[in-house]
Amino acid sequence: MNTKNLIPFVAAMVLTAGVLTGCQAATGTALATPGASASATPGSNSVLPVASNPISNTSTAPGLSIASAAVEDLVDPATGKAMDDRLQITLTNSTSTPLTNVEIYYQMTDVTTQQSEGYYMALDDVTIPAQDETTVYFDNGTEPGHFPENTFSLYRTSTNQVDFVIQASADGVQVATANASKGAGTGEQPD
Repeated sequence: MNTKNLIPFVAAMVLTAGVLTGCQAATGTALATPGASASATPGSNSVLPVASNPISNTSTAPGLSIASAAVEDLVDPATGKAMDDRLQITLTNSTSTPLTNVEIYYQMTDVTTQQSEGYYMALDDVTIPAQDETTVYFDNGTEPGHFPENTFSLYRTSTNQVDFVIQASADGVQVATANASKGAGTGEQPD
């Protein structure tokens, strides 16, 4: 083969490979590092599983509780009307000061396969008023109090029962826990 004709061909292939690699890097999806934390404000649009629970709150002071946690058969606390399925958590503050730096970790487990996934989110814009409660939703909504969810999670894709263990944390008070469960069937059921 003629070397003189081969050099431009090889150069073109190298340039093409470089351009394709550069385009792929520019449009690639960022992945969470195991144990990495996510911080979200309402309307953020991504959440990925974490390898372990990053909440490190060691406070033993009472004051934060989870009044309710549910993933199906939901009722809007403001209107009393049925809502589509999503993770809904109502947090109660029984202290005399607002609670800030709210964090949520939840682990979901498919009871048939025992496959599990954990999700963590720092709810930067959430403050729980003194002697009051706040409800947060993980549904990819854009309104205040609505946060991202993984639409490819076990909750949304498994047809088996999926159990949730939920932890909520805020500065100065002990971690609160609750459980919720999705019955067998797919996750999203319009109500």
